[in-house]
Amino acid sequence: MTPFGERIRALRIERGVSQKEMAAAIGVSPAYLSALEHGRRGVPSWTLLQKIIGYFNIIWDEAEELQRLAELSHPRVRIDTAGLSPEATTLANLLAENIDRLDRASIRYITAAVRKALSR
Repeated sequence: MTPFGERIRALRIERGVSQKEMAAAIGVSPAYLSALEHGRRGVPSWTLLQKIIGYFNIIWDEAEELQRLAELSHPRVRIDTAGLSPEATTLANLLAENIDRLDRASIRYITAAVRKALSR
């Protein structure tokens, strides 16, 4: 599941809406909405994202957060390390090959460490 899919599902459940109802309202199939929630589909188009924001009647910060989550939610990430250091290539490959073995706490720790390094 992607961060975007997790948030969409939470919004849907909070409002007591089924996938079938939501899918019909935003003009997609229930199968597509399920795939989007479970991370089997990529980032939604801008148009679909706007339909989802309108459907849930969310505004300002919450709408911006949903858009940010969508941008961060591509389930198939590709990292080009050409021209980077050997350490960068090692890190990218190590993460790609082993991310499924990490628990949530470890992933949060690594994410925080990367964000901290980027803010320097």
